[in-house]
Amino acid sequence: MKKLYILTLVPFIGILGFLPFVNKIEPYVLGMPFYMFWMAMWVVLTSVTLAIMYKLDPRNREGEEE
Repeated sequence: MKKLYILTLVPFIGILGFLPFVNKIEPYVLGMPFYMFWMAMWVVLTSVTLAIMYKLDPRNREGEEE
């Protein structure tokens, strides 16, 4: 397994691993309970993580000719 694919564990650990620690209603962040903000934040961070993986994967560079 490539070391690059270990990045897929980051969102998994962020969402499920820290769930017992962030299961709080207060404080409110951006008008949302903290738990809801945590999930919304990880939706965005998962997309960022996958975009980074896509850019770093050498298989996606085969078609590029500059």
